[in-house]
Amino acid sequence: MAECKPDIEIAIIGTGFSGICMAIKLLEAGESSFALFEKSDRIGGTWRDNRYPGAACDIPSALYSFSFEQNPKWSHRYGRQSEILEYLEHCADKFGITSHIRFHQEIRSARYDAATGLWSIVTGDGGTLRARFLISGTGQLNRPKVPALKGLENFKGDTFHSAQWNSRVDLQGKRIAVIGTAASAVQFVPQIAPGAAHLYSFQRTPNWIKSKKDRRISGFEKWIFEKVPFTMSLHRLWTYLSLEIMFKAFQEGSRLARLTRLALTADMKRRIKDPALEKLFLPDYTPGCKRILLSSEYLETLQLPNVSVIDGEISSVTEDGLVTSDGKCYPAEVIIFGTGFESTAFLSPIVIEGVDGRILSEVWREGAQAYRGILVSGFPNLFMLYGPNTNLGHNSIIYMIESQVHYILECLSGMKQQRLKSMDVRPEDQERYNGDLQQKLQNTVWQGGCSNWYKTEGGKIVNNWPGETWRYRKETRRVKWEDFHLEASGI
Repeated sequence: MAECKPDIEIAIIGTGFSGICMAIKLLEAGESSFALFEKSDRIGGTWRDNRYPGAACDIPSALYSFSFEQNPKWSHRYGRQSEILEYLEHCADKFGITSHIRFHQEIRSARYDAATGLWSIVTGDGGTLRARFLISGTGQLNRPKVPALKGLENFKGDTFHSAQWNSRVDLQGKRIAVIGTAASAVQFVPQIAPGAAHLYSFQRTPNWIKSKKDRRISGFEKWIFEKVPFTMSLHRLWTYLSLEIMFKAFQEGSRLARLTRLALTADMKRRIKDPALEKLFLPDYTPGCKRILLSSEYLETLQLPNVSVIDGEISSVTEDGLVTSDGKCYPAEVIIFGTGFESTAFLSPIVIEGVDGRILSEVWREGAQAYRGILVSGFPNLFMLYGPNTNLGHNSIIYMIESQVHYILECLSGMKQQRLKSMDVRPEDQERYNGDLQQKLQNTVWQGGCSNWYKTEGGKIVNNWPGETWRYRKETRRVKWEDFHLEASGI
């Protein structure tokens, strides 16, 4: 019986850091039969979409870049959105993967055919193709979340999410309502508040905010990094180690956790000019339960005379404002949502169908889980980058992505050498792995004390990795083939 041939060997979903890294390393390994599917007209993922004023990374630029393509030209210690996007486009062009990208090609569904060992993929325009391997690079933060507020449809002004910033709306002199006070808001609020007639910041829970030690990188430093590359590698290593040691601050009850709380409290109190505002601005939960935010402007902005922080629950939206549960009305001409993303619905809304008709979203009904954050039992030859339980609270996700890419390459190489049709992680090994992982998570600050985007409504932590990043890299250095059901190709 003739083997069923795929249209391409490997289909990669998304062109953010994950997809770009995977494609570069495939080419380096000699694999050219792959395509990246991008729903937009430009690469970049979250750094293409999030173009709000002040958008920047909260991980130092030295680490928020590939280890194999370090950049001596960052303008600041923390990279701005535009230059991170420019860096990704540079990498795509330099390593020759742009020709493999299929723009305006959103993946709607993918179904695994056990008989052929191929994934049948349907794109947004109704097109179909078959691939031997399916690799998701969609990440965890790609679907904006907008709360279902009563009466929002009646609002006569402009509304948009920070990840879908509407630059055509003139905010100067307007009354602006900002809903949400997390990572995006701490960056864009200081940019727009000074020019607003009044800005109302609606806050459910205050956040721990650490002063951002940002600065311009001098011309001399850039020259040294470019002319003496090992200095850039040393700087990267030092930055990595200084962040890595901070994981202990996320261990519940640790000495570093206590010291971190003392330091953050002192820093925030120093910046809060009116002691009466301390109760409004200072959280009562352990730092790190929600992501610690970096800003040297946000607290100061909230204390401007034309800014009000509202901690009441929003009960409804009227034609020209918002009403809180205590009956107070706040007039607004623009509503901006800084409410984050649908972070726990991995791969949604793509319909992924595995063996025996299993639908991934149904399998994950009580919370996503995967083997090493990369593979899911019952879904052979499907790999994920930045999958469940691989997010971090203390270091760079790029380090984790490079670890995952290495692991996937080891899988692909091993399958080729062993002439395998498919590999599928054994359910008992996936359960054992995740049982150990969830046990370790019980000792972290993410488990209790606050609501956060790391866990489901049922309380299961599905986003974060419970250890240092070097431990994850160690786990992904080699493939434990005994943990998989392997099917020979038969040819």
